[in-house]
Amino acid sequence: MDLSGKVAIVTGSGRGLGLAYATELARAGATVVVNDVDAAVAEAAVSTITDAGGSAVAEVVPVGTSEAAQALVDRAVGEFGRLDVLVNNAGILRDTTLWKMTDEQFDAVIGTHLRGTFTCTRAAAIRMREQGEGGRVICVGSPTGQVGNFGQTNYAAAKAGIVGMVRTWAMELARAQITVNAIVPVAVTAMTETAPFLQPYIEALETGGPLAGFARRELSLGSPQDAAGLVAFLASDAAAGISGQAIGIGGDRLALWSHPGEVVVEFADGSGWSADAISGVWAEKFAGAQQKVGQQFPEPPSAKAAGE
Repeated sequence: MDLSGKVAIVTGSGRGLGLAYATELARAGATVVVNDVDAAVAEAAVSTITDAGGSAVAEVVPVGTSEAAQALVDRAVGEFGRLDVLVNNAGILRDTTLWKMTDEQFDAVIGTHLRGTFTCTRAAAIRMREQGEGGRVICVGSPTGQVGNFGQTNYAAAKAGIVGMVRTWAMELARAQITVNAIVPVAVTAMTETAPFLQPYIEALETGGPLAGFARRELSLGSPQDAAGLVAFLASDAAAGISGQAIGIGGDRLALWSHPGEVVVEFADGSGWSADAISGVWAEKFAGAQQKVGQQFPEPPSAKAAGE
């Protein structure tokens, strides 16, 4: 992918997946505005990019407010004269069960992920429409937002909301030739390393060992760099015809997520559906099609062998 001449903002790009996205965009020729709340982390990310021959500057600001979003756009335009790509990656976790979650924990995650994606995209869309040359908006979802995850009410709500906004923005910005897509990445980062069932795979990756094919294929698990190619692709001219999609990436796995849709439909005879009528038809027509919640992982080969 040749992104020469393109200017990109990547929020939350001081480390982890965000840094991988920013590094890959720069490697493909884009100039990148790196963003983090920690100035030292942001500057280190810039050095990583420039030391490899890329071009980047840092904008230190906590994503969420309209002022922060405008500061990012203004930095891109002020430094490089334009804005072509926005990657909404900034995020935090405040995990706990529903009955323990505080208002502050809920609002913090919603503010960074959901409101931050909204404010940054709005500011970027205004600038891209003014330029009149199209653009690329890439938002970051999560498997949690697609199917749920225990202890992540706030995160699930934010990530599901992001994908919902992507579908709407794809329609609203199509005339301006601005594509909007969501990626659904899986990678070993600080935000995933606390998951108990991933520990053996995380330890293997951190010690420099290879990940088993099962982890890379069935769990979609790999390094942040494994997920970065999708961002560069969606930022490129090759992806001009792709918009409104949710695309999974991680390890050796690339997947297109479906939009929610009706799986079973029955009709009443003109009188509508009473509770008794629903009860009468549910077991036969609907029960077998009820949808599962949470990610459904196959057992690793060793576990299957042990059970035989």
